[in-house]
Order: sequence, then structure tokens, then C-alpha cells
Amino acid sequence: MKIALFTETYLPTINGVVTHVKSLKEGLEELGHRVLIVTADSSVKKHQIDGDVMYCPAVKIRKIYNYDIASPISAERLRGIREFNPDIIHIHNEFGIGMSGILIAKFLKIPLVYTLHTMYEDYIYYVANKHFCKFVTRASYNYARALASASAAITGPSKKVEDFFRKCGVKKHINVIPNPVEIDVFNPEAVDAAEGGKLRESFGFDVDDTVFCFCGRLGKEKNISWLIKEWADHVRPDDKLKLLIIGDGPFFTQHENEINEYGVSNSVLLAGKVEHELLPPYYAACDAYITASLSDTNSISMLEAMAMKLPVLHIRDELNAGQVVNGVNGYNFNNGYEMYELLKKLRNLPKEKFTKLGESTRNSIVDANCKNMAKDILKIYESVTKEYALKKRKSFKL
Repeated sequence: MKIALFTETYLPTINGVVTHVKSLKEGLEELGHRVLIVTADSSVKKHQIDGDVMYCPAVKIRKIYNYDIASPISAERLRGIREFNPDIIHIHNEFGIGMSGILIAKFLKIPLVYTLHTMYEDYIYYVANKHFCKFVTRASYNYARALASASAAITGPSKKVEDFFRKCGVKKHINVIPNPVEIDVFNPEAVDAAEGGKLRESFGFDVDDTVFCFCGRLGKEKNISWLIKEWADHVRPDDKLKLLIIGDGPFFTQHENEINEYGVSNSVLLAGKVEHELLPPYYAACDAYITASLSDTNSISMLEAMAMKLPVLHIRDELNAGQVVNGVNGYNFNNGYEMYELLKKLRNLPKEKFTKLGESTRNSIVDANCKNMAKDILKIYESVTKEYALKKRKSFKL
């Protein structure tokens, strides 16, 4: 098959959507299919295809994640896609490029698949003040419903996506396909232990410290302010517990101020931005992963940490139930007190049991690789293209 993947962001930018699309592309190609990435790029003045990526002129919108936003309508883009002649278009964002994918699929009379990666109701505050949040939220529901209506199939990485579409009034079946993880890249056996040890030393961690980490974009939706506050309320200096926050974002300075205000600079550290390919040693320098985010659908950063054998402490999220199973790949907590008790539980686990939990953690997600995800999505492609062809034949007979 020929598949066109439409995404607002792509390499060299790194985020969850980019990692997902890159993994899907690689998985599909490994299965023998041809893929064209269509993405926005504010650095180009005209549409250009470099290898298997079409770069579309765009403007940078700093208010919205620094996204490059392209116009949804372009005759030049249409010509390029028509020349590629895809069997299916698969959109991964909802802005200019996503809307372009919808319009081109309709014009070329080919099926459209839509993957929702982001719970936009958790991000409304980026684009609207509190007086307009309800209005913008309702508008986002209507927009999501329109996108779903235009799609032959909808996918998402967790049940949270299905719940969101039901709120929007969408009754279509939602295909839940978990995110992939680069198992071979995020493999503790492939990381030099000395490199992880040097990183531990550079952050001032003692040999007997138990280090928890979080990795992601530092925004309000990640709930890191709550995590820092609860850490300050419960964790004592003699607990030998440390928290390393990896990433950058609009709340970096706020979190820096919170750490100083709460007096936890000796136990909570900000690592700043780390390039994706450099992440494995950072995970190797840590003992476990922790997150208080309720906005993630199926966090790729968390999956990467799990692949590195880091058990996870996760704030309870019923719509993501099953991603972290108590005693199998980590534990769930409801509040700061329970979080603290679990921090100590992991710290006090005998080395043999902790090692066994790490092995179990990696085993729990080892099948979530690029090829397996591509196989699952390919089944959807094949199903909708058959249905589309059947409808065309019926329409022709009429």
C-alpha cells in the first residue's frame, strides 16, 4: 500500500506525536509498504519533497507548543499528493495539515484514518483565558465531532480517547492501539553503565539514593507543580529519595521557583531539555519513573522508561487503567501520602526483588514495538479500503 501520514510536527522536533508517526512509518516500511510524511515547516518558502517527507510552508505559532501551522488549502500540496497516489490518508493532528489531509482525501476519493493523540480539553488554557474556556471547550468538541465524521476509522492510544469522543457525541467505533516504544534503543543492556553512573554523580546523587524521574514537556497539564508540592510535604532529607525532572517547556521557570520556594532543591532537580537520542543514559541513571499527569493518553516517555526497566509510580487514572499494574510494572497512588508510602516501598525493596520488578516492567511492554503497532493499524487500513472500494462499486452500479 501507499500511505500518506499527515502530521503538524515531525523530525527534528521530538514529541509524542513525532515519535509515534516515526515509529509507524518505520513499522509500515518494514512490512513492505511505502510511506510519505506530510508536515508543516516554517523554514521552507515553497513545498518540497526530500526523500519520503513533504515539507509544507508554514508560520510558527509560539502560543501553541511552538507548532508550525500550514494553510489547509494548497494546490501545490494537492499536486504532490496526487502524484504520490496514496491508497489512504492518515492524519495525526487537527490543525492546518490535518484539515488539509481531510480535504485532499475527500478530493481524491480515498479513505481517511484519524488518530487522536492529545486530550485538547486539558490544553485549552494555552489558547483561551478562563472566561472563554467553556466556549472554546464546546467548540473543540464540535470540531472533534466533525473530524470524526469525515473519517472512515478513528484510532487512539488508550480508552481515554474513546471517552473523549463519547463526550463529543461521536458514536463510531474507536480503535484503541497503544503507543509503540523503540525497544532496541531503550534497552539497559545497550547503555554503558558507567555513563549512567557519571550522570548520577553530575547531579550529586549518592550511591544509596533512590532516584525517581519524570520526562516530558513542562506544562500545566503534566501536574508537576502538584508533584513538587507533595514531595516537599512528605519527603524528608534522610529518606534518601531524589526526583529528577527531565524536559523543558513553558512551566520550567515556575517549577524552578517552586523548588526553591518549598526548599527542596537538595532532593528535586531540573535536568532541562535532553535530546531524545541521549535519553537512555538518563534513565539508566535513575531507579524508577513517577508521573502525576492525568492528561496523557499512553505516555511514550513512560513507556521508554519502562523499557529501561524502571518501575512506574502513577497517579491513579481510571481511563488509563491497566497501563500500570500494581506489583507488575509499578504502583498507582491516589494522593500525596500514598505516593510517599510507595516511594519508600520501592526504596526499601531488597535488591533481588527490585531487579525482578524491573524485568517484569520491561516484559510488560516489550510487545509494544513499531512493527506490531504497524500491523494493527494496517488491519484498519485494509478494512476501510475494502469498504471504500465496495461503496464505490455500489455507487457506480446505481
